[in-house]
Amino acid sequence: MTVPRPARSLSVLLVEDDTADAMLIEEALFERGSARTITRAEDGVAALEYLRDSLRRLPDLIILDLNMPRLNGRELLHVLKTDTDLQQIPVVVLTTSSAPEDITSSYRHHANAYVTKPVNLDDFTRAAQSIDAFYLDTVALPPHEAR
Repeated sequence: MTVPRPARSLSVLLVEDDTADAMLIEEALFERGSARTITRAEDGVAALEYLRDSLRRLPDLIILDLNMPRLNGRELLHVLKTDTDLQQIPVVVLTTSSAPEDITSSYRHHANAYVTKPVNLDDFTRAAQSIDAFYLDTVALPPHEAR
């Protein structure tokens, strides 16, 4: 059974400090052609500033790198999932780390999914598009009024 697509535009907050990776992810998401907005934050501090701005709508999905300056992805994930205003937003960790302790820690801190960035460009694109397809086309997301 397919969940009907919402009439509204869906939004993604991409928390990624690597410009090349961010561009690849954004391109992969736009290639799918779905209606969405993508906002990029270069680290956890910028992401929290964006998320805590009461004039902005919360994103439907956060794609999070772990290895960033200032507030890294591990720390940001902990903050997100302990903040009652933000904890409902699905968070997918998309990172170069395949370390078991990073995977375990991410799930322990309630990441919704953990994906290791593939090295191959085509695989990288497919991984980003799979995240997009699942979280923005398949699953039912809570209405914004509930967040």
